[in-house]
Amino acid sequence: MNIYSDLSHSALKYLKDTEVNINNLLIMTRDFNIRDRFWNSSFPHHSSISNDLFIIADLFNLKLSTPTNPVPTRYSDMIGESNSVINLIFLHNGASELNSHIIYLDWRLTSNHVPLTITIPIAEEFVQFSKLTIPKKSEEEEKFIKEVISIFKSLNTSSITNRESLEQIINSLASGFEQAWFSNAKNINITKHSKKWWNDNCNRSLSKYRESRTLKD
Repeated sequence: MNIYSDLSHSALKYLKDTEVNINNLLIMTRDFNIRDRFWNSSFPHHSSISNDLFIIADLFNLKLSTPTNPVPTRYSDMIGESNSVINLIFLHNGASELNSHIIYLDWRLTSNHVPLTITIPIAEEFVQFSKLTIPKKSEEEEKFIKEVISIFKSLNTSSITNRESLEQIINSLASGFEQAWFSNAKNINITKHSKKWWNDNCNRSLSKYRESRTLKD
């Protein structure tokens, strides 16, 4: 969440007084316009508005991030006005891979604010591009059903006298079904046109979610 709170702290007052429904917030950052000794050791005072900021962060389950290089984030062009730390980052509490950020002084260029950066790791995800399937009402489906029926017909259950013999029968069934499946299934590529399961109920459910934006829907 990107926040700019002016000198009157309008954004923070809004967030404190308004019930904002944002789930799983990972990061809250930007210019909060608050000078405080809590994040700037060279500043001697504590601001009461900082308490509101921490209350808001706690509501979103966020904690203040500590920069690896604690330097000012805003540099003044006014003679006699000191540099300050007013750009902050709050990160998701409990995320061990998100615990600090970097302030890049060299990237400021003509701006009086310095960029704050953090690397958010993205886990590698396996994307399936193909799958085995038996098309509905196809010759393969008909053959597969016949083979399964044949397996059941040839099943001998007279020797089931204990748990071990029952497990042998079950394993024999599973092996026969698997062999019938692989001998009749086709390998097809998954594309955006592969959603054979999508129907009008899915459309209605999707429309309902788009209107409400609730996790329940």
